[in-house]
Amino acid sequence: MQTDELKRLIKEVHQHRTENQTIELKAAQHGFPGKIYDTLSSFSNQDDGGTIIFGITDKPEFKVVGVYDAEDTQKKIMEACDQMEPKVRALITMCEIDGNMVVAAEIPGADQILRPVFYRGAGRLKGSYIRVGDADEPMSEYEVYSYEAFRRRTRDELRTAGRIKLSLFDQERLSDYMAEVKAERKNLSNNVPEEDILELMGITSEGQPTIAGIMTFSRYPQTYFPQLCITAVVVPGTQIGDTDDDGARFIDNKRITGAIPEMVEDAVEFVRRNSRTKTIIDDDGRRNDRPEYPIKAVREVILNALIHRDYSVYSENSPVSLEMYRDRMVVRNRGGLYGGGSVKQLGKGRSETRNATLANMLELLHVTENRYSGIPTILREMEAAGLPEPKFEIRRGDFEVTLINNIFVPTDEIDKTDITAAILVFCKTPRSRKELVEFTGKSQYYTMSAIVQPLISAGKIRYTIPEKPKSPKQRFEST
Repeated sequence: MQTDELKRLIKEVHQHRTENQTIELKAAQHGFPGKIYDTLSSFSNQDDGGTIIFGITDKPEFKVVGVYDAEDTQKKIMEACDQMEPKVRALITMCEIDGNMVVAAEIPGADQILRPVFYRGAGRLKGSYIRVGDADEPMSEYEVYSYEAFRRRTRDELRTAGRIKLSLFDQERLSDYMAEVKAERKNLSNNVPEEDILELMGITSEGQPTIAGIMTFSRYPQTYFPQLCITAVVVPGTQIGDTDDDGARFIDNKRITGAIPEMVEDAVEFVRRNSRTKTIIDDDGRRNDRPEYPIKAVREVILNALIHRDYSVYSENSPVSLEMYRDRMVVRNRGGLYGGGSVKQLGKGRSETRNATLANMLELLHVTENRYSGIPTILREMEAAGLPEPKFEIRRGDFEVTLINNIFVPTDEIDKTDITAAILVFCKTPRSRKELVEFTGKSQYYTMSAIVQPLISAGKIRYTIPEKPKSPKQRFEST
């Protein structure tokens, strides 16, 4: 950076009084800091890199104190960079602030193929760091392995797992698959033994079923890998720990198992069953029921989580999680973006595929298109439904997708000037009698008889348990 840019950056740091994801401060007025290897590693291991500024104290003062010796500081920075593997090439900039010399070292993000960048004196496992906010955190063994697996092109979905019988595969599905292979791959259609096709297509390796084969064709893969499943919950509030009027933490809770084709359909059904429906009457008086989330988008999110999750030994005890809250749905799987890259680029081009063989199997079974259309479909379906753009995030080795609904409205944002209109907005989320009374601030008798019952009679609010109007579990929902 230029000197003027450094001065502006120092001014911003002083104003905001904080370090962040890409800024680290070192005092250095009495000598060079004891170690900067952690920060050199963490900045190198993120796409945006980062800047270490020497000569400014950190919290609470954030005061410019200058460095003990500008020339020696530069020398020590370069020596530290040479101790990294691979070596870090920092860009040094200096400036004077109120008579104090400040030195900045810009650390570029390393190419994915070179990560993790680590301190040689500690070794790859203990010397690799990742930036979390304003702190340098040691990488987990799994995070280090993820970079190694990409660099070595490790195919974890092709590893085998003991003596597993092919006879326990779904033979009808396997037969359909073999027929598709022979139809699509002409060079495998004639005089190629079936066992050779299984090897060539990655279903077996040296006669033993692979993880990809097991997860696609086994009648019950969880016999061998209990956690390669989906854990699905419906939370009554907006965060884990919220409870309903009866103290229940989950409205629905299910472990979804089976091969990937079954898990996809069961998970979609779980979402469908637990989704609220918004009813819209068009100008011609026709009723149009709109689901809480577009089902095509839901299916693609779940498919992506199962196909692109990490199937290494480091994550085989981590299920895919599906969490439904009042305001959103979150799907999380182990394994960040394969080969790195930015979530901003998702859906805009061809990205690296972690489990190409598995994706190919599911394509031939017509479970997925395998044409890099998953993310664009999610974005398109959410936009068509008038819903916010989905959020894609990477969190310490996990990939997370959040779909936000437009049904839930925080209570404190509802205008109560017209209490009847306010109740209709409030009941976009099913509400109990107690919640309605608390919302109106009136007596239960007045709330139910003077406000809610007329709306029920007008067809604007309905019972969630119509066959039991007086049930203590009854909820009231806008139509």
